[in-house]
Amino acid sequence: MQYGCIGEHLTHSFSKIIHGELTDYLYELREIPMGELDKFMTARDFKAINVTMPYKQDVIPHLKEVEPMAAAIGAVNTIVNRGGDLYGYNTDFGGMAALIARTGIDMTGKKVLILGTGGTSNTAMAVAKHLGAAEIYKVSRSAKAGVLTYDEVKAHHLDAQVLMNTTPRGMFAQEKGMSIDPALFPQLEGAVDAVYNPLRTEFILAARKQGARAAGGLYMLVCQAVLASEIFLDTKYPEGTAERIYRKIKSGKENIVLTGMPGSGKSTVGKLLSEKLGRPYLDVDTLITEKTGKTPAELISAEGEQAFRDIESEVIRSIALETGAVIATGGGAVLREENRNALRMNGKIFFLDRPVEQLLPTKDRPLSSTKEAILQRYHERYDLYVSTADVVIDNSASAEEAAQQVERNFLP
Repeated sequence: MQYGCIGEHLTHSFSKIIHGELTDYLYELREIPMGELDKFMTARDFKAINVTMPYKQDVIPHLKEVEPMAAAIGAVNTIVNRGGDLYGYNTDFGGMAALIARTGIDMTGKKVLILGTGGTSNTAMAVAKHLGAAEIYKVSRSAKAGVLTYDEVKAHHLDAQVLMNTTPRGMFAQEKGMSIDPALFPQLEGAVDAVYNPLRTEFILAARKQGARAAGGLYMLVCQAVLASEIFLDTKYPEGTAERIYRKIKSGKENIVLTGMPGSGKSTVGKLLSEKLGRPYLDVDTLITEKTGKTPAELISAEGEQAFRDIESEVIRSIALETGAVIATGGGAVLREENRNALRMNGKIFFLDRPVEQLLPTKDRPLSSTKEAILQRYHERYDLYVSTADVVIDNSASAEEAAQQVERNFLP
C-alpha cells in the first residue's frame, strides 16, 4: 500500500475519487476490522494514509510525533511514514472550518451543540472555539462526564443556534434518521454534518426547513483531502482546487430528479438526458409495475389511491440513495413530504412546467383521464411543484429544449 484511507466501513467512501482528481498516485481504501489496527500500524507498510472512523484516536499511540493541532484536538486523520517513523496530522480541522465558511455560518458568540463524542467531535469542538462560539457542548446518547444527554438538551438547551453532527447517524447503509430533530431549536441559524453520503442527510434537510444555513460534509471531505495530499507530497495545490473538485464530484454523484404533471414529458426528457449524459435512467412508475406486476392505473383501480401512494413511497425510498442517475417521478410523487425529502437527499429537483392546455388526458392515467381532471390536478399541485423544485424548466416547446435547459442548470 502506498497511499490510502483506513477505517472500518469504506464501501461508499468518496476519498479514492477525490484523490484521483488531485494526482496520479495509487490511493486505496483499506477496511480494517476492529482488533487488527495494531497489526496494520506496526507493519507500517504504507507511504501515507488518511484515517477515518473509528480509528482517529486509536492510531495516536503508534505515532512518533503528532502535530500540535492534532495533539490538542486528540484526533489524527492523516499519517505520513518518513523512514519508518510515523507522523500524525489533522486536516479535518481545516476541512470543517472551510465547510462552515462556505455555508455562511457565523459562530461568533453563539451556543453550539456538537452531536457525538468521537474523534471528529474533538475537531468540531476546536473549530467552534476557533470561530468564537460562546458556549459549546458535546451531546451523547449516554451520560458521560462533561457531555450532555439528548434529554438534557431537550430540557435546557433548545436555545442553541448552531448544530454540528459528528455521528454516523444518517450515513448511507448505516444508521438512518437523526440524533435530534433541528425543528426543536427555534433559534437555529446553522447546521453542518460530517456525513457526506448521502449529499444531504435528513438532519440537513430538517435544518434547512427551519430556515438555517446547512450543508453536508462533502466540501469538508474534499478540503481535508486536498490538505492531506499536500502533506503526503510536500506540495501546494493551486487556489480553487477544492472548489473545482467539489463541484465535479457533487455533480457526478447528484441525481437529476424530474417532477411534473402527468403528460408533462418527464419520461421523454429523462430518457434524452440519460442517453446524452450517460446516466442510468429510473422511472418510478415503471419500477412500481416491476415490483407489483400492475401498472399504476391498475393498482389505483384495484386497491385505491392510498395503497398506490404507499407503494410509490416504498419505491422512491429504495432509489433515493442511488447516485448519478436520472429519475422520472410520477405526477403525484411530490404530494408526500417523505417522498420530497427522500428525493432531495441525493437529488436536484427539476419541475417540468408544461402549460395546462398542452396536457392531454389519457386512459392509462386514471387521476388525469379527462380534461376536467387534469385541470383539477394542475391547480391542486402547481404551487407544490414550484415550491419543491430547485429549478423550474419551461417545457412548452420541445423535449430536446427542455433537456438542454436541465443540463445547463445541472452541470458545474
